[in-house]
Amino acid sequence: MKKISLFFLIALLSISVEAQIQTPAPSPFSKLEQKVGLTDVVVEYSRPSMRGRKVFGDLVPFDAIWRTGANMNTKITFSDDVVVEGKELKAGTYAIYTKPNEAVWEVFFYTDTNNGGLPQEWDASKVAATVKVEAYPISESIETFTITFDDLHNNGATLGLLWEKTYAGVKFVVPTVDKAIKSIQETMAKPDLTANDYFAAASYYYSEGMNMEQAKEWVDKAVSMGNGTEFWMMRAQSLIYAKLGDKEGAIQAAKKSLAAAQAAGNQDYVKMNKESLQEWAGL
Repeated sequence: MKKISLFFLIALLSISVEAQIQTPAPSPFSKLEQKVGLTDVVVEYSRPSMRGRKVFGDLVPFDAIWRTGANMNTKITFSDDVVVEGKELKAGTYAIYTKPNEAVWEVFFYTDTNNGGLPQEWDASKVAATVKVEAYPISESIETFTITFDDLHNNGATLGLLWEKTYAGVKFVVPTVDKAIKSIQETMAKPDLTANDYFAAASYYYSEGMNMEQAKEWVDKAVSMGNGTEFWMMRAQSLIYAKLGDKEGAIQAAKKSLAAAQAAGNQDYVKMNKESLQEWAGL
């Protein structure tokens, strides 16, 4: 009898180990990965939902530090040094804590990132940066806490924090210009450059409003190395010429780009070139 009982006990334990029950997490984990300019930014957080509850001023008290999510602390990682709302922040990983209020949120970037929510003891020496941002009312109710990358551009973005009917945005700047210029300088010093190398350098200078004469030299070189089908390069050439005030050169380049785009069946470039030619009175 004891042997039979022991057998059933072992069998029961085996079943309980193998039968791992899986149910949805109340606050599911989310991971955002975004390239901002040339900087990698990663956010890891858990997403609580309202579920009929009032959030700010109740579930999340005003003027108290909040984990900015659920479960483990929310984390953000920057691959480069950045500037957050005017405050310098070294490359690395930080826990994001906030102190919400109706009009203004304080946002803390905390160097200790291994906390089950809030640290057991808040250590001011671990706060790498503190910024204040405005909180805006929004018309649509956001059921689940959401973090976004908004207003994305070459040199920065806004980290959006949305829940209930509130939006708070944290602007940050990345060192794209320094990294891009260094890459261009190092590449241009090499032999055997390709048309794409010249085109990329010219396009970046144009987009950032830098040294248009140098951009013209590079884009001319790129176009000369092509076979006349690179409508995107001739399009860039036309825009750079226009920026320099050379309307005739811009029109000629745009016409070549238009013809090549039509031959390739690229309607986007056909439309853009036609619009530019009309603007420059080339049609």
